Amino acid sequence: MIERDPQEPGSELLKIGDFARIAGTNLRTLRYYEEVGLLTPAHRSQGGFRYYRQTDLNRLNMIRDLQDLGLHLDRIRELMATREHAGSRPALLQSVRKVLAEQDRLLQERIRALEAQRARIAVASRKLSDCEGCRHLPAPANNFCEPCMLTGDALPAKISALF
Repeated sequence: MIERDPQEPGSELLKIGDFARIAGTNLRTLRYYEEVGLLTPAHRSQGGFRYYRQTDLNRLNMIRDLQDLGLHLDRIRELMATREHAGSRPALLQSVRKVLAEQDRLLQERIRALEAQRARIAVASRKLSDCEGCRHLPAPANNFCEPCMLTGDALPAKISALF
């Protein structure tokens, strides 16, 4: 259910349950993020009900993105503290640039790691062409073809894991 923020005419607020549903998360996670200082409800009713803005979804998604990049919640909280530590517009913009640069750096690292994994898979795929002509079947008796019975070389790690 969408309601209006009594302090801000024209702004729409979502009850915590609706916000959780839209965000694809649960109430427990939202409450925990509030407890650790990552996500603050836009408003609380007199009865203590939490309300969120639609734009809070952007903040939640950035938290998820940073978690996906391997950051712990305490580091995410430090990075996301731009709102609290900005004393001036230039300071805010500098803070936001820093966070975006950090996220970009982490993404570049992730891309390099994924590219390295793809390269290892390509090596393994090429090695499989040797395996097509081999009469041996990987088994405990032949140490799962480690090393390769045709070349004597160690198998690529991706094949060794599967043989």
